[in-house]
Amino acid sequence: MIPEEADSQGTCARRRVATREARREWRSAAACQSCDPELFFPVSSSGPAVEQIARAKEICARCPVRPQCLAFALRTRQVYGLWGGLTEQERYLVWSRSA
Repeated sequence: MIPEEADSQGTCARRRVATREARREWRSAAACQSCDPELFFPVSSSGPAVEQIARAKEICARCPVRPQCLAFALRTRQVYGLWGGLTEQERYLVWSRSA
């Protein structure tokens, strides 16, 4: 019986690793992969940053993994930058509504 328990625990550990890897895989398919990361981290929400945010959102709008990106940002409480097409303030509203 002990070998079965050990195998069962090993299987669970392998599943956890596979799940973590699957969660990371979405990043390689993101539309922002070839963009300057600074575009998604504007220094403010006014002035020249407004256009920067708009350009970043255009990229997010055509991204095939936008839902996964947003889910990651919400799950890990990303405070800075655009994730899944939402700004910091927009994600804050989502968090506050779900609390």
